[in-house]
Amino acid sequence: MEKLLIASHNQGKIKEFKRLLVDWPFEIVSLDDVGIAENVEETGKTFEENARLKAEFYFKLSGLPTLSDDGGIEIDELNGEPGVKSRRWKGYEMTDQEMVDYTLERLNSVPPEKRSARLKCVLCLKFPDREAICAEGAIEGAITEKPEAELHAGYPFRCIFRVTKFNKIYEAMTPEEYASVSQRVAALAKLRSLL
Repeated sequence: MEKLLIASHNQGKIKEFKRLLVDWPFEIVSLDDVGIAENVEETGKTFEENARLKAEFYFKLSGLPTLSDDGGIEIDELNGEPGVKSRRWKGYEMTDQEMVDYTLERLNSVPPEKRSARLKCVLCLKFPDREAICAEGAIEGAITEKPEAELHAGYPFRCIFRVTKFNKIYEAMTPEEYASVSQRVAALAKLRSLL
């Protein structure tokens, strides 16, 4: 079976992709599985630019079909911040806990009705001899006033993001609810339709 490289060192993300891509005809491997330690500098101004950058960088290194993603949260009251800088919002690589704390700090005096936000994900797939193709998914919601679930390693915003469709904290969604609204699921479906 052909290998598909997931361009990530994040084990939570790898696990999720293995579940989401279970019916794709590939053996899913991570950067760690193929011995790639390099990190690409994410210099893009958009999620798509960064996803494309990662797909092409890791494809060149591995020679394997490569799926990358980039995403984060856009908070309306903060003019779309942190957006593409989600993990590096303060100018350095933040921990999951720092990301949660800083988001809540920035929205400290903002009332619940003005805390709207969306989680976005852009996936980019690079095959040999083909241009990389990208697709985007988003999920609408709002930032809570305090964490309402356990912090999920690698996915800090899930404990402070209430999903509009279910009026439920992201982390508390059932697998069925998640599959129906997830930004990653939506982006994968679009990607598949482009193949």
